Amino acid sequence: MDSELKSLEQRISQLVGFTQRLREENHTLRQQVVQEQNQNKHLNEKLTGAKQRLETLLDQIPES
Repeated sequence: MDSELKSLEQRISQLVGFTQRLREENHTLRQQVVQEQNQNKHLNEKLTGAKQRLETLLDQIPES
């Protein structure tokens, strides 16, 4: 009985450790997602600006 309780205690301890590692990994991944979303937004803004500048230049080319 005592060995069964110790075994159960070890398994619960392992489960708690595993759960904590998953929470930390989840937190890290969420931070990475936010960073990637911010970078994506920044790159889309740059792309939009470049597209507008290109359209402006194309409009200035004579059609002869």
